[in-house]
Amino acid sequence: MRGKLLLVVGIGIGYVLGARAGRGRYEQIKSAADKIWSDPRVQKQVNTAEDFVKDKAPDVAEFLSDGAKKVVSQVAGAKKPAARRPRTTGSTRSTGNSGSTGSTAAKN
Repeated sequence: MRGKLLLVVGIGIGYVLGARAGRGRYEQIKSAADKIWSDPRVQKQVNTAEDFVKDKAPDVAEFLSDGAKKVVSQVAGAKKPAARRPRTTGSTRSTGNSGSTGSTAAKN
């Protein structure tokens, strides 16, 4: 049911934004949307969703805060060892393979 409702809402929004039917048709669609929004069944579901969000918001905030602290500590810990490691230029890798291939081809 939720998927169908989202589809209908999406089609309605697409039509309103993309239609060239004029102001009169826009007003008709707008009044129909207002009528649906004011329906007691819709408002009951809106209230249920609002209550759910209000109930879960502190848990989500705490979860995000803990996750952020964890990431910051990992990044801070990872920076120290990375600064001490010597950097490699990668020149030994490219010279080793191409040099041996070139000398073998020259001998044949």
